[in-house]
Amino acid sequence: MSSERPPMRGAVAGSLLVSATLLCAAAGLGIGALVGAPAALGIVGVFIGFGVGVRLVIARFRDL
Repeated sequence: MSSERPPMRGAVAGSLLVSATLLCAAAGLGIGALVGAPAALGIVGVFIGFGVGVRLVIARFRDL
């Protein structure tokens, strides 16, 4: 067995970051549509999602 890291780890980390951001933005838009402020809560969701995504990438890929 080789101890080399797989070559696509950066792409997986990036897609994890993007998917967390998009998921939180969609949740923000959905909640915003219910309360009457979809744009504002969608933007808030993007920022929260980016933070969540960064934490997920750090937790999963500490050695990257």
